[in-house]
Amino acid sequence: MQNMIDVDQLDVRPVEDQLTLSKWYEFENAQAEKGEVLTEKTAQYIVLFGARLAGTTLKAFLDALTLMHIVPHTVCAYQAHPDLPIGVAIKAGLPAGELPKSDIRHAAKKLGCQGAILPNLPQLDIPGLLVMDMDSTAIEIECIDEIARLADVYDEVASVTAEAMAGKLAFSESLHKRVAKLQGIELSLISPLKDDLPLMMGIKQLCEVLKTKNWRLAIASGGFTWFAEALQERLSLDHVYANTLEIDAQRLTGRVIGDIVDAEKKAEVLNALRERYTVDTGQVIAIGDGANDLVMMAAADLGVAIHGKPKVVEQADAAICEGSLLQLLHFMTVPLPREY
Repeated sequence: MQNMIDVDQLDVRPVEDQLTLSKWYEFENAQAEKGEVLTEKTAQYIVLFGARLAGTTLKAFLDALTLMHIVPHTVCAYQAHPDLPIGVAIKAGLPAGELPKSDIRHAAKKLGCQGAILPNLPQLDIPGLLVMDMDSTAIEIECIDEIARLADVYDEVASVTAEAMAGKLAFSESLHKRVAKLQGIELSLISPLKDDLPLMMGIKQLCEVLKTKNWRLAIASGGFTWFAEALQERLSLDHVYANTLEIDAQRLTGRVIGDIVDAEKKAEVLNALRERYTVDTGQVIAIGDGANDLVMMAAADLGVAIHGKPKVVEQADAAICEGSLLQLLHFMTVPLPREY
């Protein structure tokens, strides 16, 4: 690798004015320890994204990594998508022990950015699989809470929802308790909600990009088929899996029929789709926001918390804590160094 950079020379100009995009640079100064050789197994990739990056911001982030005893070896600026600010990837050696995921996030946040360590580098140009939670992930709302609001039982349902999403109540138990409170609600009352579900910012554009790259897209949701199926056409989804509300005489009965899509079922869906489409290793991503998404996210090659609860952000491989879901592309477009 012939490209070299002196971190001390980075200035206030945008990073793309100081680093050629998609080129990896070695460090000329003490940021990297020359004696250590990274291999595919020992290397870790750290990404910094979410705001327009100045060279001084990159330098401050590299300094923060050094304080964590992380040894940056090479750095690369890249454009994940024309509508996103330039991101930066850093190939580094990490100290033994637990990955400092939260430290990376906090260091990036202090600089007005977001940061993550990527255990795998899924590649956008290779077909893959994205499995998404629906409520508060693909869409901005929790559908059951909104139904309850329309039926004037919101406070009762929301308190149970909060317990479930925080992992304090088994999902299947909470689902039955919440749905029971919806007994007697007329479908005509909730039809406008189904017809105008508020998409999470960037999700439609993300799905459009992935479909052009031959990715398979699926929703695995603890929500309801009534809403998931409404999203299927809007987002060009290949599959949707969700819970089925029982309906009688155009009213909700307060019961769920069929198998419950809980945390374990979501992971089963992901693994079944991985096998069905013979997805390459490293090319399966799962995204979600709640505790019932953690098993699915752990089963994926990359599990990403989306505006997630603290427990989920802490346990996920990576997180997008603010802004557009299109930023998921920062995790899928890191240029591969030649020696990788």
